[in-house]
Amino acid sequence: MALAIAALLPAAAQAATAPGVATGGAANVAQQTARLTGSVDPNAAATTFQFQYGTTSAYGSVTPEQTIAGDGKKTITADVGGLAPATTYHFRLIARNSKGLTKGADKTFKTKVQPLGVTFAATPNPLLPGGTTTLAGQLTGTGNGGKEVVLQSNPFPYTQGFKQDGNKLVTAADGTFNFGLKGVAFNTQYRVALPSKPSVVSPIVVVSVAVRVSTKLGSHTVTRGHSLTFKGTIQPAVDGTPIAIQKLNSKKHWVTVAGTAARHSSSKTSTYSKKVKIRSGGKYRVYAGVVNGMYVPNTGATVTIHTR
Repeated sequence: MALAIAALLPAAAQAATAPGVATGGAANVAQQTARLTGSVDPNAAATTFQFQYGTTSAYGSVTPEQTIAGDGKKTITADVGGLAPATTYHFRLIARNSKGLTKGADKTFKTKVQPLGVTFAATPNPLLPGGTTTLAGQLTGTGNGGKEVVLQSNPFPYTQGFKQDGNKLVTAADGTFNFGLKGVAFNTQYRVALPSKPSVVSPIVVVSVAVRVSTKLGSHTVTRGHSLTFKGTIQPAVDGTPIAIQKLNSKKHWVTVAGTAARHSSSKTSTYSKKVKIRSGGKYRVYAGVVNGMYVPNTGATVTIHTR
């Protein structure tokens, strides 16, 4: 009688067993990503599966759980990311259905080496004449700690070419480094390079030097519609520098209300003087629009003018 009942059951129900699992290989392995492969045979029961992976056979990470059904071997893939470069990873495929859990064999793969690269920036930038800044950055990639780096400079007009500027440094364990600069005279290009790998260089950072602008007023109070003289100096000397007297309007935009040009005073200083009709009080400043490429523009201190 039992045999007769069994004969009436669907074939899939009779055949249902724990899933069959085979861990495959790792494909498309890059510095931080890989595609894990394998196969699962649900053996006629709804089956869930996922990959376990990590830097040891204890794994520690899993891919999202997925579900398949039916009978027969099915190819499985899952993409994983956030991996460390030049690192060996263990992985395996596991699957579970109502009949049990099956674990695939442990397999390994090694992510690719991350090429060395350099990032860095200058803080502060721009500087006032004779100011100091720090060029700090990081050597990135596999084996970035304990590497020698050199600072190279190419001053305006940038025709000298890059030459070593100061002593070599050794990067910290995380690849960081910093060079302190003193007394940058005028706009200068900087980059960082590896003596052991001349092809590894950072992007170029231009440390800019802004002219120093002084502003003097005969008075901060003037009768509306009368004139007030703005005068001061530009250092270093840049004769002919366009000078704009600007006022902050109601929309918080600086608007030019008068202009002149700096004239020669000495080898170190240019001067300017401009009489401006004051139609309303408010905040004013002087803008020196240097265009010679050796320095960058700058503004003097903001001054408040009152009218009566």
